[in-house]
Amino acid sequence: MFRLWGKEFKDNHMIKDTTICDDSDDTRTHKIFNALDEICYEFDLSKPIWLDVNINEFKRHSKARFYQDSFVDSIDFDFLEIQVIEE
Repeated sequence: MFRLWGKEFKDNHMIKDTTICDDSDDTRTHKIFNALDEICYEFDLSKPIWLDVNINEFKRHSKARFYQDSFVDSIDFDFLEIQVIEE
């Protein structure tokens, strides 16, 4: 079971969160991208752009934060955080 936790933060408070579960036989990378797509759909967001800082942070900690510079549209929160909580 693969689970990814998506959270929106504003002023150091979590304002939204969701957990996406994936039991498919896809690769880990595909599961992460599919889960991020589902999170963005549920939160009504455009898909964030993976910058080098996001990729490096995710490789080290299985967690990444997407700030305004990762989104094409403006966002009404401080950052979106994703974290792998089960593999």
